[in-house]
Amino acid sequence: MKKITFIVMAIFLSLTFYPGQSNASTLPKNAPKSEVVYSAADAAKVKVLELRLNEINNMDKSDLNSSEKRELRKEVRSIKKQAAEMGGGIYISVGAIIIILLLLVILF
Repeated sequence: MKKITFIVMAIFLSLTFYPGQSNASTLPKNAPKSEVVYSAADAAKVKVLELRLNEINNMDKSDLNSSEKRELRKEVRSIKKQAAEMGGGIYISVGAIIIILLLLVILF
């Protein structure tokens, strides 16, 4: 019995040390993390939002006063919020996936 538990623990331990980061180092640094597919209307809106964000980022903010900077920050937040709402999607963390898999193994 002890030998079986030792073997099972060794298998799980070997699976936790999977060298997943070695694969990540082969990707270029500016590669997109994920692709989001938009409809034609949403794609046009996202393009406009991206252009405005780039315009704000390239702006010289040294001569702006604090209230103007605050307005720009609010605008950037609202633009990012709009882009996130258009993106949609379901995001599952790694911990949630592990818990789901463990539950499936235990229950079945």
